[in-house]
Amino acid sequence: MNPDNIQVVLVHTTHAGNIGGVARAMKNMGLHRLTLVAPKEFPTPEAQWRAASAADVLEGARVVATVQEAIADCQFVVGTSARERRIPWPVQDARHCAARMASHSSDQQVAILFGREDRGLLNEELQLCNLHCHIPTHERYTSLNLAMAVQIVAYELRMLQVADTYPVAEDAHWDTPFATSEAMQHFYQHLESTLTEIGFLDPAAPRQLMPRFMRLFNRVRLDEMELGMLRGMLTETQKSVRQSRG
Repeated sequence: MNPDNIQVVLVHTTHAGNIGGVARAMKNMGLHRLTLVAPKEFPTPEAQWRAASAADVLEGARVVATVQEAIADCQFVVGTSARERRIPWPVQDARHCAARMASHSSDQQVAILFGREDRGLLNEELQLCNLHCHIPTHERYTSLNLAMAVQIVAYELRMLQVADTYPVAEDAHWDTPFATSEAMQHFYQHLESTLTEIGFLDPAAPRQLMPRFMRLFNRVRLDEMELGMLRGMLTETQKSVRQSRG
């Protein structure tokens, strides 16, 4: 496990104090890479006060405008989700997610996304993830404070680091680097335009076609060579269609 390759991403955080609480939770467990996606307020004195002795985590925080920008160079992305979605996605609890993250972090860039305090991550943001993390709280009170949620995941990662034992991913010794999130987003745009061009996708009635394709490829995880093969196939398909149309 390499903590330097793991980043915590907070999406549209409303309360500055929660950012400070997250920084403290991270430093307690040996994590230091914090990314903030369009926070309502940052930096603030409240965040500094809540961070206590983790002010260095706040000072090193990266602020970006979009989730896509936050995870552009990541090869394994986990999104926290408190509820079932219309399209089921691969989901595991914090302990099993931490094991996957620890294994991939040895030689890949890993991110875990935490959503808004009031409604979490949007479907569009969760569709960018390879895996969803669900913390099974008691049914009588399911709401978790943002810093508490981060603390739970960070603790599971810390326990793996202390024990220095975690399941090795089946693709741990892959022969080609895995595609980044940014490269996958370009691929999805290419795929959508090609499917529209050949008449397989109707933009007026897209149904859930693209989210299901995203779930498929995010679950499989393409490497750079596989991605290049698929994009080449899409390009040749577009050429053939255009030639046939004169």
